[in-house]
Amino acid sequence: MTRTMVVWVPDWPVTAAASAAGCSPEAAVAVLAKGRVLASSATARAEGVRRGLRARDAQSRCPELVVLKYDPVIDARAFDPVIGCLEALTPGIQVIRPGMCALKARGPSRFYGSESAAAEKLLDRLETFDVPGGRVGIADGAFAAEQAARGSSARTRVLVIPEGGSAEFLAPLTVDTLERPALTDLLRRLGLRSLGAFARLPATEVLTRFGPDGAFAHRLARGDDDRPVVARQVPLELTRKLDFEPPVDRVDQVAFAVRTVADELIEKLTRLGLVCTTLRVEVGTESGRVHEREWLHPRWFSPADLVDRVRWQLQGSGTATSELTSAVVRIRLIPEQVDPVGAHVDGLWGGGPDERIHRALSRVQSMLGHGGVVSVVVGGGRGFLERQTLIPWGDRPVPANPPEHPWPGAITGTGSRWPTPAPSSIYPKPKPALVLSADGRQVSVSARGVLSGAPAAFRFAPAPQVADSNKLHPITAWAGPWPVDERWWDSDGENRLARFQLVGADGRAWLFAVRNNQWWTEASYD
Repeated sequence: MTRTMVVWVPDWPVTAAASAAGCSPEAAVAVLAKGRVLASSATARAEGVRRGLRARDAQSRCPELVVLKYDPVIDARAFDPVIGCLEALTPGIQVIRPGMCALKARGPSRFYGSESAAAEKLLDRLETFDVPGGRVGIADGAFAAEQAARGSSARTRVLVIPEGGSAEFLAPLTVDTLERPALTDLLRRLGLRSLGAFARLPATEVLTRFGPDGAFAHRLARGDDDRPVVARQVPLELTRKLDFEPPVDRVDQVAFAVRTVADELIEKLTRLGLVCTTLRVEVGTESGRVHEREWLHPRWFSPADLVDRVRWQLQGSGTATSELTSAVVRIRLIPEQVDPVGAHVDGLWGGGPDERIHRALSRVQSMLGHGGVVSVVVGGGRGFLERQTLIPWGDRPVPANPPEHPWPGAITGTGSRWPTPAPSSIYPKPKPALVLSADGRQVSVSARGVLSGAPAAFRFAPAPQVADSNKLHPITAWAGPWPVDERWWDSDGENRLARFQLVGADGRAWLFAVRNNQWWTEASYD
């Protein structure tokens, strides 16, 4: 097994999120992931905030708690310079997760005299880089070294486990250290609460009973972590920056200067066999503000496309030769997503995306504004209308309501009683209507979903511009009701909703909804 050194920066998610939000990590800060506390600062822990608490429980323990949302991109981006500063002392660092990395202990220990001396050098380097509070654990294998780093203290920043002593060091630790909830729950029910007790089981029995994943966890508990330390691949520096001195206040001058930088960027990508499909343009102005936007491309960007995107982003305030509201001091072109060129080659018979349409819509968007051209993305929701999310053209198609979340009472989805197919035309605003029974009275629906009469005819609300809008349409077939309880806690709101499918004499079907005895036309089946 490889002698491994693990460098750990405690509370790194708090440090990264607080730095991005502009608040001090010394304050009472908690980072939330999926509604629960992922990490908290020392001040927050002193007030009783612990990992796994719900946001409301954490704020009840610490009213002045600053709650921040966990963003893995910010977390990783903030840790990348830290890795760079450590690589200045020793190469071959493997990132386990943001805030924790591993490296082989043999090389640094020989260079600095001992494992403890090498660990102190790394911690001093972090202190110089303004990253205080680091810990180092050294043991046989990355798993035992990580637990040694977590077992160190603020006074004893380095914990060295002697060679061959990993199993003895791990034995008293709980099985929760394995970070496998399903396996941990099963081991606890079997009475195996420590890694030592789990390690004493025969390896063949563990493989038979718990499978390959359980066998791997068993090797970790025994201290037989034979995973090698794989050095990270340093990402290519593809970002191009252009500074203007003096600042430039005309769009055409900026676009002309960007052309050279765009040629250099595309030329480097071509040499590497890559193409850029997502570009982030950052425009720094003399006023100190930074305007940034991500641009997508159906295929890949050419140098002319890069210049056009910069020009279009600047043209939000005027024409191509107009003066800007604030002079430009810096332009950064950042390839957010690059792919191998072979992944975007057209098939034998074509079939690639229509680049002309994308270019035309992007050009119109630059004149109308960012939200002037939108596309529809289908997400989650209960009704058809609320499932539609309008996304500005060129932005990532991320719906406002995640479709994977549970939506009780949804028209379509897993477990829905709604029949297929879905309506073909959804009205942006439901139209008022009237549904009558055979005796000419309006059909109403009780709180229990009981109809006052069978629907026999319907008519739409009178519209002066539409002929025969007051015409009565006989109903030949109907289905429903499908009741939905929305905002049941709001006693004053209009909460009772039921939907129907009605078929007219002409064979056309409609989707109706009745809310508090008021009928609405939501969609039609063409």
